[in-house]
Amino acid sequence: MKRVDYTTIFFAFMGSFLFLFILIPIINLMLSSSPSSIISSLQDSEVISSLFYSVYAALISTLLAVLFGVPLAYILARYNFMGKRFVEAVIDIPIVIPHTVSGIALLLVFTSTGVLGEPLSKLGLRFSDAFLGVVIGMLFVSSSFVVNSAREGFEGVDPRMEKVARTLGAGSLKTFFLITLPLSLRDIMVGSIMSWARAISEFGAIIILAYYPTTAPLLIYNRFVGLGLADSLPIAVILISLCLIFFFIVRVVMRGWGNYDKDQ
Repeated sequence: MKRVDYTTIFFAFMGSFLFLFILIPIINLMLSSSPSSIISSLQDSEVISSLFYSVYAALISTLLAVLFGVPLAYILARYNFMGKRFVEAVIDIPIVIPHTVSGIALLLVFTSTGVLGEPLSKLGLRFSDAFLGVVIGMLFVSSSFVVNSAREGFEGVDPRMEKVARTLGAGSLKTFFLITLPLSLRDIMVGSIMSWARAISEFGAIIILAYYPTTAPLLIYNRFVGLGLADSLPIAVILISLCLIFFFIVRVVMRGWGNYDKDQ
């Protein structure tokens, strides 16, 4: 007779609390809006435009986070230098500070009279109430996920493998792209997905720095304040459904990827 594992049962019971705590509000939200109101919102050009700006700006901010964050993550994973802990702390700051504070900090820097905004405005780049401002706001609050996840991936790669590649004639850059990057790619992908998800949901920093063009979270807030719950609810359902579909597809792909790696 198979022995009952009471520890597993206890952990499953305790874990179910958090699972249901997250699931019940989501299910209740999705059931609170009628199909007709959702269809009507999908035909609303303002809703479609806000969803497009949210997804597109989040994608650009994620690509920028990967472009600049992966090299930084590699340096943090492979080298010890004076001020390293300070750099790591700075990278984590956007995760812990209120995002309205992030918006104010960005506004002071990227406004037309700001430290960076003024010289960049002379080049025709505008951030306040502009699409670039949306991207900057998203990048600020979400890039930490890419750096931290990529760093963990790089730390998991045995440095001896890199040394072997170099002794065989491969340069440091070639070694990175042929050895280190492929072995860390899964962690980089996880960080990128989390960065995109965090970016698409950003509200606080964007509402201060770039109120326009309107992203989906801002539109939901505007409809809620101006027209009430009934008008904001369908947009919230559409946004959360989009995220659920995206994460489901990603989970399936990542699981298949993991099984493929095990078979190799």
